[in-house]
Amino acid sequence: MPKLKQAYFRAIKVFKRILPPPLLAMLICAGLAGYLIFIPPINGLADNGDFYRAMYSNGIYKLLGTHYSYFSYVTQHFGLMQYYNENQSVIFSSQPWFVHLAVFLNKIFYSKTVFDLRFMGLVNYVLYLGAIYLLTDALTFPSKRLRNYLIAALVVFVFGDSSFTLYFNSFFAEPQMLSLTMYSFASFILLARQRYQHRWPLLLLFAISTLVLIASKSQNAPLALSFTVVALGLLFLPHFQAQRLYIFAGIGVLLVTGVLTYKLIGKDFAYVNQYQAFSHGVLTQTGDPSKALAKNGIDEQYALMKDQDYYAKQFATIQPSQSYVEKNLLSKYGFGWIVKYYLQHPKQFGKLMDLAAADVMITQTKAVGDYTKASGASPGKQLTFFTGYSSIAGAFFPQKFAFNCLLAVALVMVYAVGFYNDLKHGEIEGVLKFFQVTGLLTIFIFVPIIAIVGDGDADLAKHIFMAPVSLDLIFVLFVSDILNHRLWHAYHEGGPTT
Repeated sequence: MPKLKQAYFRAIKVFKRILPPPLLAMLICAGLAGYLIFIPPINGLADNGDFYRAMYSNGIYKLLGTHYSYFSYVTQHFGLMQYYNENQSVIFSSQPWFVHLAVFLNKIFYSKTVFDLRFMGLVNYVLYLGAIYLLTDALTFPSKRLRNYLIAALVVFVFGDSSFTLYFNSFFAEPQMLSLTMYSFASFILLARQRYQHRWPLLLLFAISTLVLIASKSQNAPLALSFTVVALGLLFLPHFQAQRLYIFAGIGVLLVTGVLTYKLIGKDFAYVNQYQAFSHGVLTQTGDPSKALAKNGIDEQYALMKDQDYYAKQFATIQPSQSYVEKNLLSKYGFGWIVKYYLQHPKQFGKLMDLAAADVMITQTKAVGDYTKASGASPGKQLTFFTGYSSIAGAFFPQKFAFNCLLAVALVMVYAVGFYNDLKHGEIEGVLKFFQVTGLLTIFIFVPIIAIVGDGDADLAKHIFMAPVSLDLIFVLFVSDILNHRLWHAYHEGGPTT
């Protein structure tokens, strides 16, 4: 019996050495995501009308002579422009860097005239796998306990969910946002846990991933304020007083990036958001909005545009892109007008926020299909493979915005205890985690507000994407801290070994 026990512990030791939790999590996620995005018939997300923002300015176009499906089916093949490209980017974004890389790889390994969407998937896939490894490493270091494999399994269950990886085969910015957020989060936690002797690589990774994340999408501009809260925690790093000037300079760059991302929004793109903030926000969750419109200086006839998309799937009451709409509607209101309107109608705004809260954990985009037409799937069919976490979270997470606020307060209080204990004992882990969690919770609370004010309830799953990602990161951190007994104080060796 003792020999059997020794053999068991020897096998466990070898397994830990060959397949540590970060590597195991990465390999499982590689298999799950790879099956979706590479194996024919592939899965992804169909075009909801937004793909052109990333396509045309990067030399990608809809193939002539083929049926291009909006909303219903994923399109796998596109054309590559061979001559001068007169299309300019309609928005300021870091996303073209990743699209350029996908086009470059496509031309080397596949074709110079036809673009296969799987190369976009490949770029997102590689970026994502590195993030999964680093995130799992951050959550499990330095403990060598077997329970860290439970943490690795949790990472796979949450971030290997297909509602996230379906984005890889698309021209949306969300897949880069997911990975960059995980890099930013993981590098900060590794700094808190003093994973490496030299800090500068992790500081550089945190800075780059955060800046590229903020610049990836115009809606991410306000995230600069949230990550400023996170970055303030770096001022508590020990033996770092001489470098505090660099931290303040970095925060300045962070804020400037946020301002530029907002200021450089293209006119056409701004009109889309402005229109849908009206048709999907101001006109919804209320009985008869016409009187309220007239009272605020807008013709009552525009109440007929309730729930109408800028890119209408079928019949449109009036074409939003017409100069008539621009002159008689869009020029009549803006961000300030909408804020004032909601202040005058708090019940309506409360209903909209509850609507956002109901969708906050539904990360799978329901507005478009996940299959190609060649798969034989019905139009708009949704994938169910490995969507357990998103299905459970979407079904059982409370659907009240007030609950979200209370949850945020509770989590801040929990990590404030660790902040106080570690600050008192000269430790930094709990201090940095407090700033990290607080910063992410501001995203969780304020992103839905910004989405409703800025774009109404249109494509909520996409527009509040950063809210569930932020809460999911806090969730896996919270569980890992409980399992490794480090929730209210820094980790110390000498605890249980299993």
